[in-house]
Amino acid sequence: MTDFPVSLLDGYRSFRDGRYARERERYRALAERGQRPRVMVIGCSDSRVAPETIFSAPPGELFVVRNVANLVPPYRPEGCFHGTWAALEFAVQGLGVEHIVVLGHGRCGGIRVALEPPAAPLSPDDFVGKWMTLLGPAIDEVEQAGGSPGGDRQTALERASVRHSVANLRTFPYVSTLVESGQLFLHGAWFDIADGVLWTMDPATGDFFPAG
Repeated sequence: MTDFPVSLLDGYRSFRDGRYARERERYRALAERGQRPRVMVIGCSDSRVAPETIFSAPPGELFVVRNVANLVPPYRPEGCFHGTWAALEFAVQGLGVEHIVVLGHGRCGGIRVALEPPAAPLSPDDFVGKWMTLLGPAIDEVEQAGGSPGGDRQTALERASVRHSVANLRTFPYVSTLVESGQLFLHGAWFDIADGVLWTMDPATGDFFPAG
């Protein structure tokens, strides 16, 4: 007897009988040739915003890394462990992706924590609180712009965090070199969970507009 979640096993069986059965040859080809995705997505761990679902991506199309609030820490070559940095290095240097998309979203819990810190951390280590300090520059940007209270202020910070994460990508030497040579393109996007609309960022202004 196993305590593995029954809902996951049911989903797996549906996958095997449905999508895998329809795309068996694609999976086998990916297994033999390996992956060569053109796009990396840096998204949030939030269960409501899976990039593969939002973009209807088939297997092998997206290289995805997810963390709390879809943040990219700036380049710091002091040798610490960091999953997002490792994924970025592998995607750019190992897989040769051509596009990196930082995907933010509405109603982000991590952003809410940054705006309204809880009375007590979730644990004595306060890993979430420490992680959200990366938003300091984005919070300053929103405050200086006079972000209004409530949902508008949260949305402003969700989008400002995307802008700052895209800027942080440029602090990695191998990223900036490829961007300058036109071999790599950086993008920002924000997904509204409530209405299912994707907003993309204008790279020149940092403003967001609904995708067509």
